[in-house]
Amino acid sequence: MKCIYHPGYHVALPAGHAFPISKYPLLKDQLLAEGVLARGDILEPEPIAMEDLGLVHTQEYLRKLQSSGLSAAEQRRLGLPWSDALWRRSRLAAGGTLRAARAALADGLAANLAGGTHHAFADHGEGFCVLNDVAVAICKLRAEGAIRRAAVIDLDVHQGNGTAEIFEPVDEVFTFSMHGERNYPLKKMRSNLDVPMRDGTGDAEYLDALERHLPAVLEAGTDIAFYLAGVDVAAGDRYGKLALTEDGIRRRDRLIIEAVCDRGVPLTIVLAGGYAATRARTAELHAHAIREAVAYENRISTRSLHLV
Repeated sequence: MKCIYHPGYHVALPAGHAFPISKYPLLKDQLLAEGVLARGDILEPEPIAMEDLGLVHTQEYLRKLQSSGLSAAEQRRLGLPWSDALWRRSRLAAGGTLRAARAALADGLAANLAGGTHHAFADHGEGFCVLNDVAVAICKLRAEGAIRRAAVIDLDVHQGNGTAEIFEPVDEVFTFSMHGERNYPLKKMRSNLDVPMRDGTGDAEYLDALERHLPAVLEAGTDIAFYLAGVDVAAGDRYGKLALTEDGIRRRDRLIIEAVCDRGVPLTIVLAGGYAATRARTAELHAHAIREAVAYENRISTRSLHLV
């Protein structure tokens, strides 16, 4: 399975900053050390083109990002200090999601070892999200005729408010968000299907709700699905408020991968959020989605050999 990664996904942030940006190289190194991925499975992205960003984001917002024009208030809302490195990192991550989507269309399943920045709106960023990588990838693929319909399966604990607003007027993109009811953002946008979960929700209730609602996301037909595999649903997450176990997260990932890929729909996995006690623990939880995806591919390959 092809996974997209670039060393530029990691940039320096102020000491003690809440965003665990070192999870990206930690995850890549862990997957290679385990043999889940080989070096040949990892592809590097190019920074996304400005014209492609313009399919989603306003020219005024892009000019601010390009020229260090974000005000102090805008940077506080974003939750990240602007820098040339952050601007390049954001374009690389968006380019990574687009490249992963192209790989998924070709091979059925691929991942970006970053991405899922779903709090980015057309005209501003917030919640550690500069650019809406999934929205840009969908709009680029639609613009060039590679796809017509797409589904966004957002299982980060925080509602994908930016994605929901961007695609609210677009009938061909189905947005599904299953998130903490009483968590950030306080003002929710309207997805095609929103499933709020109460504080403390555990494995059984969460997975039951997911199994009940997922068919509605896929039954309308789609050319590609994007899975935001956030791990801030885990018990003890700093910003999560839900209570999934590690096994519950693994079962969730497996459920999504099988439900989408068994229907023959190409699937692009992106990481979204996670704020465990340590960066290494966050990377470990993220690794489950990639492990499950590779295991699925191996099962399909074995099944094909038996049929031959």
